[in-house]
Amino acid sequence: MVRIAPPPFNATGRINYRLKHLKCEFGTDYSESKKLTTDDGQLMKYMKLDQKGSVLAEYVWIDGTNGLRSKTKTLPKAVKSVDELSEWNFDGSSCGQAAGDNSDVYLRPCALFPDPFRGGDNILVLCETWDWDGSPNKFNYRHEAARLMEANAKRQPWFGLEQEYTLFGPDNWPYGWPKNGFPAPQGPYYCGVGTNRVFCRDVVEAHYKACLYAGINISGVNAEVMPAQWEFQVGPCEGIELGDHLWMARFLLHRVAEEFGIVITFQPKPIKGDWNGTGLHTNVSTAEMREEGGMKHIEAAMEKLEKRNVEHIEVYGEGNRDRMTGEHETANIDSFSWGVANRGASVRVPRQCAAAGKGYFEDRRPASNADPYQITGIMMETLFGGLPGETFDSSEKSKGKE
Repeated sequence: MVRIAPPPFNATGRINYRLKHLKCEFGTDYSESKKLTTDDGQLMKYMKLDQKGSVLAEYVWIDGTNGLRSKTKTLPKAVKSVDELSEWNFDGSSCGQAAGDNSDVYLRPCALFPDPFRGGDNILVLCETWDWDGSPNKFNYRHEAARLMEANAKRQPWFGLEQEYTLFGPDNWPYGWPKNGFPAPQGPYYCGVGTNRVFCRDVVEAHYKACLYAGINISGVNAEVMPAQWEFQVGPCEGIELGDHLWMARFLLHRVAEEFGIVITFQPKPIKGDWNGTGLHTNVSTAEMREEGGMKHIEAAMEKLEKRNVEHIEVYGEGNRDRMTGEHETANIDSFSWGVANRGASVRVPRQCAAAGKGYFEDRRPASNADPYQITGIMMETLFGGLPGETFDSSEKSKGKE
């Protein structure tokens, strides 16, 4: 077996790595992966060309299937703020966000990140989606979450989300698993080290570096309980920043996976049977929870969360019932429970927080495919109350340019 180091990023930020006829250090054979790109070596000579002062801005948005889309715009110069960027538009009928006879949906930039693939002054631009009449697109969950964060800014809400995911091959089977078979039972894989215990660590390392380059507040990674299942953590972030950073981290994960011919899935229960599902555990803390005596505020939050268990489950991810069975470190989806250091509860209070009498709690119910804007938004709504509806003036239509 050829042993290789994790793929480095070169000066342009692109992974300079060849997959053909190689096996990764941790036992994954990439020679059969369907990497649908041309030769990397040929591409690199073009990636190094001088852009003559122009900047490439990759506009990224969330589509109508909870997936990600992007397209590139050429800018005449470098920018430092979203205020310097123009609105744009796209064909919403091809993204599940509009009808074909009124298909224009508009992109409003809301967050900037350095581009780890193109490097230089090139940027990634996270956008909200808006309809022709000046109202948020029905799949734009960021807008309402941002309103709730702004209304409760004095609460100083901190969030930290643990994004689990699974790496699949083009055959729709977890990478490193025997073809048409199963690996040894769960046990040695969580935070594992070594061949046949972890798979695709090079993909994980590449994603980690890409996130750091882009300024994502990524706080760690680890191998998870099921083989080919990993987790990265984003946060703590205050307010709407958590959703922005997590969505861009997901975008980077998909883009890095392209380089390796790997499919990233956020399915809550990717493999049926005696295998762990994948979640998006959500850590929550407010200013009063972090102060002396904050435990009473955490306990008060538990009472509020219990009353709205059904409403939370509705926005905590599609297919979550297959995961939340009361087994494999989950609670039963139809009931609410909480406890100290209890990973079988709906909400876990870490033991060190209970001992200190202050800190945070972990909502273990969200599935890995849940929208972080919906999670954090409903959390603010449950803890501190909702907001009155908005009225949008249809005369103030978007003016994005194709």
